[in-house]
Amino acid sequence: MDRQEVTAAVIDRMKLRLGIIYNKDLADALGVSTGAIGNWKARGTIPIDECLAFCESHNVSLDWLVRGRGPEESSATAIAEPAAAYELIASYSRIPIYDIEAAAGSGRLFDDELIETTIQFDTEQLQRDGLDPAQVVGVRVRGDSMGETLHDGDRVLVDRSSRTPDGVFLLRMDDGLRIKRVQRVAGGGWRLISDNPHYPPEIVDPLSNQNVEIIGECVMRIGRIA
Repeated sequence: MDRQEVTAAVIDRMKLRLGIIYNKDLADALGVSTGAIGNWKARGTIPIDECLAFCESHNVSLDWLVRGRGPEESSATAIAEPAAAYELIASYSRIPIYDIEAAAGSGRLFDDELIETTIQFDTEQLQRDGLDPAQVVGVRVRGDSMGETLHDGDRVLVDRSSRTPDGVFLLRMDDGLRIKRVQRVAGGGWRLISDNPHYPPEIVDPLSNQNVEIIGECVMRIGRIA
């Protein structure tokens, strides 16, 4: 049984427990969109939070929901490959999102109490993109200095393992955090460029200025549809 079949079986058990038939009714019960359920089936994964919340709310065991085992086994489709079954709820990584101003103002950058929210990403997809989920954090963009590249309020994933220019990076400068396009220049300096032409470029020397540090490379924008 492949991942899509395992996921479909879990969704069917959710419907069975609730006494419903259609995806729309299940989506309403879970508080998600019908499209989200379709995406789970297509990807062969379900967020672990959804499975745990369902089990708690409807008094069923995770083993029964995911593997088809337990008191309701006789009326549910059993899963022949339990190892594959647990993979489908272990394949999402929770990426913390920080408000760039709050993180900068605290001086502590990425402490847990500064987390604004978390977003779940497919772990395998992150890895295919060359990212280690343990090294990825998100920040909320503030201001318009990056022009059309990044808008105020956008969320950006930052790869803390990538800290060598050239590219768009999150930097610590003095007591603030800034997102700039960073280019290397002769002599070991960096040119910091704002994609908004109203902001002039800056030249900094990280070797002589200990208050400038690259935190990580901005690798993905999670923006709003205009």
